[in-house]
Amino acid sequence: MPSILTPLIAVFGIMLLGFIIQKLKVLPHDTDFTLNEYVYYVAFPAILFIALAETDIDEILQWGFIFSFGLAMVVTYFVTAVISLSADKKQPALAAIRGLNTSFGNTAFIGIPLMMMLYPGDNHAVTAAAIASLLSIVMFAFAMVSMELAINKQQKHHPVIIMLNALISNPIVIGCALGVAASAVKLPIPDSLSMMMRLIGNTSSPCALFAIGMVLAKAMHGGAEPALPRRHIAIEMTVLNILKLVFQPVIAYFLLRYFGVDTELLIMGVILAALPSAASVYLLAQRYQTYALASAKCILISTIATFITLPIIEKLLHGLS
Repeated sequence: MPSILTPLIAVFGIMLLGFIIQKLKVLPHDTDFTLNEYVYYVAFPAILFIALAETDIDEILQWGFIFSFGLAMVVTYFVTAVISLSADKKQPALAAIRGLNTSFGNTAFIGIPLMMMLYPGDNHAVTAAAIASLLSIVMFAFAMVSMELAINKQQKHHPVIIMLNALISNPIVIGCALGVAASAVKLPIPDSLSMMMRLIGNTSSPCALFAIGMVLAKAMHGGAEPALPRRHIAIEMTVLNILKLVFQPVIAYFLLRYFGVDTELLIMGVILAALPSAASVYLLAQRYQTYALASAKCILISTIATFITLPIIEKLLHGLS
């Protein structure tokens, strides 16, 4: 059994449990919202802060990794946007949300738990997931601004201001920034505080995964959208998922190799690039009433497909390295 398959089964098991619980209506309807808020505002910032604060600043600032992972996302986003605009002309909002579906992987809610399971007790793994999450948030903010400009023609604020507001108010960004600052000044963290932060942070994995399952169950009832022939939907979902689960990790691999990133970090980067689309894409699509149901389907399909693609990618990586 490939090493990644064991934690992957655990990840999908928790998500499936959340999906079933939501379908059976065992818990209150807004439980997923409460769990998401707790993970987003408390648990993730806690584990990211302490992991980064207790990692040497030189190990955090892996510029080859940062540039390679970020560029792989940007390339995937714009390739998708070009394909989308070719198929559906004069629909920039649709292109933006499709681009986000293929570039914005679930590096936080799946990536952090997966890295913690694959590399238990290894701060480098959490650091890699933190960097990937930060870059994903930047990509998300860019797509949000693109949709805002496409849908709301008259803006009160400059696009840069909108993007900066989205970033500086994000708790994951704040947790990472504080952790990097603590690492840079070599701030000593008391053992009791470190233990507390890790105990809180360790609750992020099951809560986040359980909440994703519940969100996916809800998302499948995301409302009506213009009906398309099944053949068109199948082609669209196939193209989007190939771009997310195959194209992006391949681009990430070659960029990471080109910039001389060490083998272990390269493997982490490609695995993080190969994660399924984040549930946040559906929430953004729903907010702007654009491509919401299709986004939900894309997220669900990519999440299930990852069960097949990730073990294959891991095997290929070990063979190539």
